[in-house]
Amino acid sequence: MRPSRFKLASVAAAGALAVGVVIQWPMSSSAQTQAQAQAEAQTASTQAAAGQICNRYCDGRDAASAAGDRIPVNAAVHGRSVKLHVNDADSMAWASLETGNPADEVWLDRSFDGGKTWSAGSRLGATKATERSARTTQFNVDDWNTRGVGLVRACGKAGDRTEIACTPWARSTWNASTRSTAAATALMTGYDQNTGLFANNAWWTSANALTAVMDNISSSSMGSYRYAIANTYDKQKNAHAGQFRNEFLDDTAWWGLAWIKAYDLTKDQRYLDTARADADHLQQYWDTTCGGGVWWKTDKKAKNAIENSLYIQLNAQLSQRIAGDTTYRGRAQAGWKWFNESGLVNGQNLVNDGLNMSTCKNNGSTTWTYNQGVLVNALTELHRTTGDATTLAKARSIADAMTSKTGLSPAGVLQEPPNGNNCDQDGGTFKGAAIRGLGVLNKSTNSAYSSYLKTNADSAWSTDRNAADFYGWDWAPVTNGHSGTGHTCQLSALDLLNAAS
Repeated sequence: MRPSRFKLASVAAAGALAVGVVIQWPMSSSAQTQAQAQAEAQTASTQAAAGQICNRYCDGRDAASAAGDRIPVNAAVHGRSVKLHVNDADSMAWASLETGNPADEVWLDRSFDGGKTWSAGSRLGATKATERSARTTQFNVDDWNTRGVGLVRACGKAGDRTEIACTPWARSTWNASTRSTAAATALMTGYDQNTGLFANNAWWTSANALTAVMDNISSSSMGSYRYAIANTYDKQKNAHAGQFRNEFLDDTAWWGLAWIKAYDLTKDQRYLDTARADADHLQQYWDTTCGGGVWWKTDKKAKNAIENSLYIQLNAQLSQRIAGDTTYRGRAQAGWKWFNESGLVNGQNLVNDGLNMSTCKNNGSTTWTYNQGVLVNALTELHRTTGDATTLAKARSIADAMTSKTGLSPAGVLQEPPNGNNCDQDGGTFKGAAIRGLGVLNKSTNSAYSSYLKTNADSAWSTDRNAADFYGWDWAPVTNGHSGTGHTCQLSALDLLNAAS
């Protein structure tokens, strides 16, 4: 395990989000008549120039014309009820204040970075009550023109008091019709289109986040976020040492696997070429120290489980996609032979973190969840490449230990070994990589782990999720409610929901 190399502000709230119909964006509707569209479009350019957003309709549309009214969250202040209303059919929202007095005020806030900031969307439609209630006009949740993925909340205050009450952040069900697509959309609120990365330019976890989004595209057929693939590649292909290589060999492997997934989705050869460059970079750091294996960093001070599991997986997957290949297949086989003989898999069929470089023996360190699931993934892919039944059998042994109540899954729900619960740090990613590997194995074993995956998905969805479909650290019930979130926990939840779907 490495020290965390990034921080991200967290978003936390309580509540639940209803689900509707998958609609990819930009959206259109056969129900919207041509005359309505033309009428709305006539004012679009003027309103957009004033900072308003125009999708199907422009900001400022009368709430009386809403095609639906769902109230996912509410708040209270000095006896006033503040409610967020969502028109899912048009992906718009408005705020209301009830049981108030004249001069009370209500408005919407809108954020395009997961609720961290909303300066450009503050106090939208601010309205003062003339009697005992007030409501704003409707405002768009997203900005289709700029691919802005939004959240909204309702805020209000008594006219004679200074205190302000706001609901938790929430959104419409557009691009969020199922558990997995809702989690993908929540994750994309933290995607920076300018850099192509997530969470203040996080590096290796962005590779995992992008992989989770691409897996969701495959499993859900919702292609709304396909643009992120090329955008990330183009923005970052020359970063660090180029071709998504840097001094951390596991980082390079994560990106290599992401670009294989991108190649599978798009058939764009440049992604496969980059994955090959990444695998070749790892090969340069394989040597005979401790009998073989890849170093964790280019400084050659440690050999750990994670980069060597990824080495096996990356080479095995490349071999499957390169006609007539023997090179990458041979590397994957050699990688597993060394790993199997290294002692990194302990007597309980769990993988410890690395080797003691003084003795070249298992260091007995923590059995992080991702060390289990990534090796399961690697061995499943090696089986697909070679047909060697022993690799699939070993993958099952490790998976059984990981999913056991006496292993890493007390009460049948995967839990990370003690590592805090900070979703702003690397550890939040671990369970996602673990469950992603289990999902791959599940498809190769006649759904042997489907029940386990469903139990985990149901538990996470019902116990550690907020109104905007952000997930926290704990997939099992927690005593202190929703545990707070960040992009690493969110991508892990998306991995879980992808695997369970």
